[in-house]
Amino acid sequence: MCDERGTGCASRRAVLAGAGGVGVTALLTGCQTYGEPTTPAAAPQTGGSAAAPAGASPGGSGAPAGPSAGASGSPAGGGEQPPAPAALAAVADIPVGGGKIFKAEGVVVTQPAAGTIKAFSATCTHQGCTVTSVKDGTIVCGCHNSVFGIADGAVRSGPAGSPLPPRAVTVDGDDIRLA
Repeated sequence: MCDERGTGCASRRAVLAGAGGVGVTALLTGCQTYGEPTTPAAAPQTGGSAAAPAGASPGGSGAPAGPSAGASGSPAGGGEQPPAPAALAAVADIPVGGGKIFKAEGVVVTQPAAGTIKAFSATCTHQGCTVTSVKDGTIVCGCHNSVFGIADGAVRSGPAGSPLPPRAVTVDGDDIRLA
């Protein structure tokens, strides 16, 4: 296989070192965090809101400044109330005993009992992935299988050690809005 002088042949030490390097690379690749990190979830919050209700979110962000300027600058006061933020969903869209994930807004809205609307951050407290489903009365993060309760966001199982933080929402008639 090799010529008699040993030139052009890899030593056993070089072959083993190369194989070890490939193994370490594979191991480190397998240890990466899966899912969506929290930073992109925050960025689509502005971009996602701007994509669907384009005028609502920027107006919602500027709403506190807009109405105060409009009320003081315009005696007619055509818009005395600030425009309400765009509705996330209708109450009827959120199943009783279940919920719905709004990735762009970074929120999961649940209805643990008929007429009881709760909302939590959609970012898993384990490693920052976005939760992936709401089923069987629980919110599930598919990255590492953390499971949270739909009524209180408390950890039911999995590696997450903290509950999902609550998010403020309002129910206006049948519309659910971020507060």
